[in-house]
Amino acid sequence: MIDHSKAIDALNDLLARNYDAEKGYKQAAEQVEETRLVSWFNSKAQERYDFGHEIKEEIRSLGGTPEKGTTVKGDLHRTWLNVKSALSLDTTEAILEECERGEETFVETYDEALKDTALPASTRSLLIGQRNKAASALARVEQLEETHD
Repeated sequence: MIDHSKAIDALNDLLARNYDAEKGYKQAAEQVEETRLVSWFNSKAQERYDFGHEIKEEIRSLGGTPEKGTTVKGDLHRTWLNVKSALSLDTTEAILEECERGEETFVETYDEALKDTALPASTRSLLIGQRNKAASALARVEQLEETHD
């Protein structure tokens, strides 16, 4: 039997990061007033929820148990988002900046996981697809930040 413990650990880390991102996007949606941003943030929260379920299925298929919960770093990032938006003259700009920072870290986490050359093909395929969607979200949030009034 193949030992997939390293892949399972990486997937559980990504699962926690997806919980973080889902909560962060939900929080961002609650703090902005622009309908298009509320909609976009909610769609990203749903996407991260879906990513999480895909990762859970992959963990189970490798014989592992999905872990629950967010990361301390993610919890601190959301707290900082609240503080920064409360102190900012432009709440939307502050939220977009933090979303950009969060997305950059999110993509980097996927990049790091994909460096493992021993990942099963199904895991690699799943992570590449999710990483590419996250990179698109990063490009979009950068664009939103640039065009924000």
